[in-house]
Amino acid sequence: MRLELINRVVDGEILGKSILTSEGKVLLRAGIKLTNQYINKLKEIGVIYIYVEDDRLNDICVEDTRMLEMKKHAIKNMANIVKSINNCDSKLFKKNIRQVEELINYIIDDGNVSTSVYDIKTFDNYTYLHCIDTSIMATFMGLSFKFKEADIKDLGMGAILHDIGKTKVGNVIVNKPGPLTPEEFEEMKRHPSYGVDMLKEYYSISQNILDIVQQHHERVDGKGYPNKISGNKINKLANIVSICDVYDAVNNDRSYRKKFKPNEAYELILSGSGSAFESDNVLKFKETFAVYPLGSCLKLSNDIEGYVIKQNSNYPDRPVLRVLYDSETKKPIPFYEVDLLKNPDITVEAII
Repeated sequence: MRLELINRVVDGEILGKSILTSEGKVLLRAGIKLTNQYINKLKEIGVIYIYVEDDRLNDICVEDTRMLEMKKHAIKNMANIVKSINNCDSKLFKKNIRQVEELINYIIDDGNVSTSVYDIKTFDNYTYLHCIDTSIMATFMGLSFKFKEADIKDLGMGAILHDIGKTKVGNVIVNKPGPLTPEEFEEMKRHPSYGVDMLKEYYSISQNILDIVQQHHERVDGKGYPNKISGNKINKLANIVSICDVYDAVNNDRSYRKKFKPNEAYELILSGSGSAFESDNVLKFKETFAVYPLGSCLKLSNDIEGYVIKQNSNYPDRPVLRVLYDSETKKPIPFYEVDLLKNPDITVEAII
C-alpha cells in the first residue's frame, strides 16, 4: 500500500489502513472503497495523508491489527484512569491500567516499530491519544536500548501518565486556540508537578514513573521546567519520554498550529541533541525510527518520485524507493527501485 496525500487520492481507491478517532473508534475501516464523499469529508476534518491499497506496493504492510485493537482499548481506558486518580479509587485505577500494561507487554514481545508508529488519526481528544502514542514510541526506544523489562515498563507507563497533571490545569488553557498569556503559561508549566501530586498521594508507583511525570519538560541545558534541572540530574527515562512527547506532539495537528512534515519533525529532534535532549538518546531515536514512513512518496533531487518500501538500518533518511510513474508524463511504467544508500548523489527534495 502507499501513503498518499489526500489531495492525490481519487474516487474508487481502497483504504489501506484504518483511520481512528481519538477515542479509539474506527472512523473508516481498511478495505472500504473511497468515494469522493468520503475523500471530501476526510479533508474537512483535517486528515492530510491516508494509506491506500496498490498492487505494485502490496509487499508494504503497515496494519498491525492486534496493535490496533489494543490501542483502541487503551485509549478508551484513559478516561477511566483519569477518573480513578481524581476520585482516589485505587481499585478502578489498577483495573484500567492493566489494559495499558497489556499494550506495553505486546510491544515488548511482538511489536514491529515499522508498522506501529505512523497512524492516520482524527483529533477530538488529543491528550489521551497523544499519551498512548508517546508510550508506544518510548517503549520501542527502551527495547532499542535493551533496558531491563522493568525499566521498559516504567518507561511505557510513565509516558502514559506524563500529562496527567493537565487535568488540573483546565481545558480553557490546555486547548486554547492561540498563544498562552504569560500567566496561562506559568499555570501550564505546573502540570508536571500537579501530575506527581496526583499520583504519589494515592498510589504505589515507582520512582522512575514519578520522575518521568515530573521531568518530561526538563532540558539537559537547564532551560526546561518546572525545576530547571540539567544534565544527569534528569532521569534518563524522563528524557527519552521528552523526545517521544515532542516528536508525537509536532506530528499532530493542534488547535493553534498545523502538524509538521515528517522530515521537519525529525530534524527538530536531531537539532535538540545536547541542548534539549541527551545526545545518546537522540542517537538511539535516530537508530530506532525512520524519517519517512513506509509507503510515503518522496520527490528526489533528480525529479523522480518514488514510494518508500524499505528502511536502511542506521540510515533513517536514506530509504529504498520504488518508482511507479514516469517523472514527466506521470504515466505508469514497469517499476524499478532506487536505494538512496547506494546513490549518495541523490537527495530527498520533499515528501509529497
